[in-house]
Amino acid sequence: MLAIARFTTPLAEATKFKLELSLAIEALSACPGYVSGEFGQNLDDPTLWSLVTHWANVGSYRRALSNNTVKMSAIPLLARAIDEPGAYE
Repeated sequence: MLAIARFTTPLAEATKFKLELSLAIEALSACPGYVSGEFGQNLDDPTLWSLVTHWANVGSYRRALSNNTVKMSAIPLLARAIDEPGAYE
């Protein structure tokens, strides 16, 4: 399963945002079923970012979102994502 979240962030906040993305991946990566994850800044529009994570299955991803560490480190970030579907199989 693939989860994609996209964000818009002002250039002045890029360094802070990269740290938040790193902390989110760190929290998610400790959850059962996590396969891999990465983030990146768009080459054409540097205010656009993506967070991509791979999971063993959709259940693992959904359970990870209930993890207390994820709730503290990743959910506040994910709440700022562009409102669009982001789960793929």
